[in-house]
Amino acid sequence: MRRPVSSLNFSNRGLESSSGAREPEYSLVLPLKPLRIGFVSPFSPLKGGIARFSGLLREALQAQGYEVISLPFRKLYPDFVTNGATEGHSLALDGSLVLFNPLSWPSAIRSLMARKPDIILISYWTALLAPFCWLLRRLAGVRVVVLLHNFSSHDPLFFEPLMQRLLASSADAFLTLSGVVSQELSAAIPQSRSMQLFHPVYDPEPDAKALSRAEARRALDLNAGAPVLLFYGYVRRYKGLDLLLRAMPAILLRESSLKLLIAGEFHEDPEGYRRMIKQLGIQGSVDLRPGYLSGEQSALLFAAADAVVLPYRSATQSGVVQLAYGYGVPVIVTPVGALPEGVLHGRTGWVAPDVSREGIAAAAAEFLESRGRLSETVSAIAEFRRDSSWEAFASRAGGFLETEAARK
Repeated sequence: MRRPVSSLNFSNRGLESSSGAREPEYSLVLPLKPLRIGFVSPFSPLKGGIARFSGLLREALQAQGYEVISLPFRKLYPDFVTNGATEGHSLALDGSLVLFNPLSWPSAIRSLMARKPDIILISYWTALLAPFCWLLRRLAGVRVVVLLHNFSSHDPLFFEPLMQRLLASSADAFLTLSGVVSQELSAAIPQSRSMQLFHPVYDPEPDAKALSRAEARRALDLNAGAPVLLFYGYVRRYKGLDLLLRAMPAILLRESSLKLLIAGEFHEDPEGYRRMIKQLGIQGSVDLRPGYLSGEQSALLFAAADAVVLPYRSATQSGVVQLAYGYGVPVIVTPVGALPEGVLHGRTGWVAPDVSREGIAAAAAEFLESRGRLSETVSAIAEFRRDSSWEAFASRAGGFLETEAARK
C-alpha cells in the first residue's frame, strides 16, 4: 500500500550530549495526508462498462492508500437516445450532475471543489464531455487528468474535431488504456503528457454463483456437447451483430449443432435482427435474449459459452474482452482498434482476418478446430489475468497522478 510521507526529516545526527558522548542517531519522518483524488465519472447505480470500471478503479486506488472523492453522474443521456436501455439511467437519485444538462455542471463542480481535492481525474468516452471538461478545468483550480476510454466516439459526430481541440485545452495530462488511443492522442495533441496503461480484467461478480458448464447449459436448455458462442452486452450498430448473423450460415456449415446466444440491451429495434435471423434461416441456431443482465444472469451465460464473439466494426478497447477473460472464456474479435492488443491469437482467442462476415466465419472456424485444446487456452487466459490486475493499474495510475499533482 502506498504511504505518502513527508520529505522533512529532523535528525540529531552528529550532535554530542553535555557529557561529550555522542547521542544515538534517529530520524523523525512526519506523515503527510494521502493524495486526494477527485474522480468524476459514472458510478453504480448507473449501468454500463464505464460505471463498473470506475467503481473498481476507485476501490483499487483506495487500497493503494489514496483518498478518492467521487463526483458521480446522476444521468448521462435522455431516454430517447438509449432506446429504453438502462445504460445512463440511475436506480437512485444520487448526485446532481447530468451530462446532457449544462445547468447542472457548475454547482456539481463547486460541490467537488469544496472537498479540496489535490487533483481531478475524469473519465472520458464521448465528445459530448469536452465542454464539461473545459468548464471543470476553469472552475477547479487544480490540475485535471483525463482518463481516455475513447478519444473518438464510436458513432462519428460531425463536430468531433472541434470537441477534440476543446479537450486539448481542458486537460493537463492523459491516461490511456490502449496503444490505439495513445496514437490518436499523440496525433491530435502532440505535446500532451500521457501514460499508456491497459484495461484490467474483470473478475466475476462476487455474488454470482459459480456454475459448471454442464449446470449452466442445463439451466439455459442448451445441448451439453454442442459449441456455444456468446454475443454479450449493449447492441449498437458499431458492434456488428448483423455481421455475425450473416456469418452464421457459413459457420453452421462447419458445425451444424453450434448455438449463438445474443444477450444484452438493444439501442436499436430488436425486431430488425429477428427479421434478419428468419431471412437467413438460422432461427434454430440463434437464441436472442434482449434485456438488462444481472450479475447472476451474466455468470450463467459465460459459464455456458465456449467463446465470446466481438464482431465490431469499430472499437478502441472493450470491457467485454476483459469480462470474458475474468470467466476464463476465450474471445473471437475483429481486427479493429485495440481489440487485437488484448488477444494472443490461438491462445486467449482468435482475431478475424478482416471486418466482414467471411472474416468472422474464418475466425470461428479456427475456434472450432481448437476446441480439443481449450485447456491450453484456459491456462493462457489465467496468465493474462495475472498480468492485468486492478492493483497493478492503480499503482501506476496513482504514481502518475502524484507526479501531476506536484507540478506547478
